[in-house]
Amino acid sequence: MKPQALRGRPDWRALTVGIGLIAIAAIIERDAGQQTITATYGMGPAAMPHVVSVMLAVLGIGHLVTAFLGGLPVPDEGDPIAVGWIALGLSSLLGCIAFGGGFILATTLLFALTARAFGRRALFADLAIGLALGVAIHLLFAKILTLSLPAGPIERLF
Repeated sequence: MKPQALRGRPDWRALTVGIGLIAIAAIIERDAGQQTITATYGMGPAAMPHVVSVMLAVLGIGHLVTAFLGGLPVPDEGDPIAVGWIALGLSSLLGCIAFGGGFILATTLLFALTARAFGRRALFADLAIGLALGVAIHLLFAKILTLSLPAGPIERLF
């Protein structure tokens, strides 16, 4: 594979994203260094922020290299209707959790509305799939992993 030559002018989009990712990685690394959580054995919970900061730094360096070598591809036109469906899905997720609807209902609505954003028109089928996924995720996290998720009327049945 032939190496690419440096471009005369860097791609400002890739450059901006690369600098932003490296800055976020530095902030996470600084915060991770100030954690006082320790583990009696193994790595413990304080290790994950370090892993995330390293991965973000690697992505940032990749964007910087891309900025000077080839640049990012030109993005396609956005679909404002699809973005609106996704925004409605995220808003319904936040609303369900904020007003006591619970995790399962929030997940159900998010799945169905996001599927609609991708062009799917089977609303009742998507609601059923979202409900099944929400119940499965809730059971996995709440019952098996014993982690707490926002509870609503459906979660109280379990």
